[in-house]
Amino acid sequence: MKILKLSIWMIGIALISSSCELLNPQPKSPVEAQATTMDDISILPEPMYTEAGGSSFIIFDALSVLSNPSQEKNQNALISGLEERVGFAPELIENNRDYQIALSIEPLSEEALGNTANEALLDEAYVLEISEKNILLKAATDEGLFRGIQSLLQLVPSESLTEGEQEVYVLPTLKIVDMPQMEIRSAMLDVARHFFSVDEVKRYINQLALYKYNTFHMHLTDDQGWRVEMKNWPALTEIGAATEVGGGAGGFYTQEEFTELINYAADRHIEIIPEIDMPGHTNAAIVSYPQLNGNGKTPEVYTGTNVGFSTFDANNEEVYAFLDDILGQFAAISPSKYIHIGGDESHVTKKKDYIKFVERVEALVRKHGKVAIGWDEITQADISGPAVVQLWNNEKNALVGVEKGMPILLSPAKKAYLDMKYNEDSEFGLNWAAYIELENAYNWNPSTYFSDLDPSVILGLEAPLWSETIYDSASLEYLAFPRAIAYAELAWSQTDNYNWERFKSKLKSHGSWLEKQDINFYRSTEIDW
Repeated sequence: MKILKLSIWMIGIALISSSCELLNPQPKSPVEAQATTMDDISILPEPMYTEAGGSSFIIFDALSVLSNPSQEKNQNALISGLEERVGFAPELIENNRDYQIALSIEPLSEEALGNTANEALLDEAYVLEISEKNILLKAATDEGLFRGIQSLLQLVPSESLTEGEQEVYVLPTLKIVDMPQMEIRSAMLDVARHFFSVDEVKRYINQLALYKYNTFHMHLTDDQGWRVEMKNWPALTEIGAATEVGGGAGGFYTQEEFTELINYAADRHIEIIPEIDMPGHTNAAIVSYPQLNGNGKTPEVYTGTNVGFSTFDANNEEVYAFLDDILGQFAAISPSKYIHIGGDESHVTKKKDYIKFVERVEALVRKHGKVAIGWDEITQADISGPAVVQLWNNEKNALVGVEKGMPILLSPAKKAYLDMKYNEDSEFGLNWAAYIELENAYNWNPSTYFSDLDPSVILGLEAPLWSETIYDSASLEYLAFPRAIAYAELAWSQTDNYNWERFKSKLKSHGSWLEKQDINFYRSTEIDW
């Protein structure tokens, strides 16, 4: 299969007719081009199926979007995304004409998509068809259309071509049939050790949405900070949010601001999963309310990075009354089916107390109509599916969880932690688990991470970004990109479509867009940027 690759010196695009009455505006002279290989379609993650059309679609200032009242949000996302890319907003019109984009909700062919019993995956499927005169994007759901819009936006080149006064962007004609491999494709941001503002979080959510992430896990509490306002418990933010690693000013989200983030992400079909880490990693809560303390020490505000020294009192009913209220408030403001209960590195909690605590808290999560996710240590407790075990460190713990009917969310630190340094010269990050260069981030298969397990027990892949060494968007982006794009492909694309050499080639073209957006990505020497 072939697509077009423009030879700039061969392009002749005439000015559009000055008449504003034309229903089918066209460049006066055709685009001449030569065929190229499929690898020149630089969509990431790699689509399930792509067929080249052998010609070009020209974006110029007469481009329009066919109005569909049921798709107002997606139309706005498409128009604003194109305006950001090409510098002008396509007109929204009610009549068909050439050089138009149409969004359509309709059933998709099972034959085209392949057989799958996972309705959640079908909900994100889409078909994108680009001809010389029109673009049609079809999906069975609003979510599927949004995923397809991201592919369409990625096809717009970072640089325009000009003929006289006319500025144009050239897209290949093609047909794409696409759907994800994994139900959860997630990134995590630790806002507890260093606080990130609402605008900084929104910026990261926007970047993740372009690469088809569908969940965003927020690590909201830790020893260094409690980051969401809780009614009835003002000291959590008055005291517990007043600082951060290194002794900075800290900060917190009001419930209204946290709801704003939830809604902002939802508009991009990303579900925010809140985490309250416990019974360890709880010093910020304990210093705010010392009666919750279980380690017998006088609590103090903590701005360091050591772990494992704090714990809730698992034998104090006041702790569970506190958590019942807190979990209830999160359940009320969060539409996610999940609440993350942490459970990691609780080194000073006696094992019997740890087990008791996890069982009690998981029951509280269920009481409030949610499903618990916990780091892999939680499988020591007597809980079972639908609770989810998140592998970060101990693979045996994850396998115990599977035996108990728990699906696995994969986040092995040695493979998927975004806070790991690329190499010893990295400006930010840690290296206790591994150095993770871009090729190391890409070249593994999450579906076969456990060779003896049915891949159906793998719920998804998450790339956590802990914030001991980062403190703003620039430092965040240095560690996240381009590795977050690699993890997006591992979670979205079919395993048969994993190809490191092709990924490298495509990522090179994405570098221009990352630069245009002032994203402070790491210029890996493995890519010829």
